[in-house]
Amino acid sequence: MVAKDKVELGKTGEEIASAYLEAKGYRILERNWRLGREEIDIIAKDGDFIVIVEVKTRHLSSFPDPEMYVNRTKQQIQARTANAWMRYHKQAGEIRFDVIFVLIQSGKTNINHIIDAFYVTQPGGRQ
Repeated sequence: MVAKDKVELGKTGEEIASAYLEAKGYRILERNWRLGREEIDIIAKDGDFIVIVEVKTRHLSSFPDPEMYVNRTKQQIQARTANAWMRYHKQAGEIRFDVIFVLIQSGKTNINHIIDAFYVTQPGGRQ
């Protein structure tokens, strides 16, 4: 798969994940928010929570272990970027980190939504 195909696959997965979240009652606040080279795929509101969503889209036969794609370094980057978003938008409240895996195979789509996928306990982490 060439890089362009990977970018398209990622965009498709983010569209699917956004529609999924909206169907579940989440309000999408922003997509693809950038801080320098870092990016948050989806920022949503679920009740009192600001939800930071990392979307992973694959053409695999099964869902991967979350640890394979959202390691400790990625978690800390997400926390730092989420805190910057909160400051930039003058938001207060609790941040939750979710991961959505979108599996597209043989024309079928499966979604695995991990709510509260990780907690960041380092400085600059979970609110």
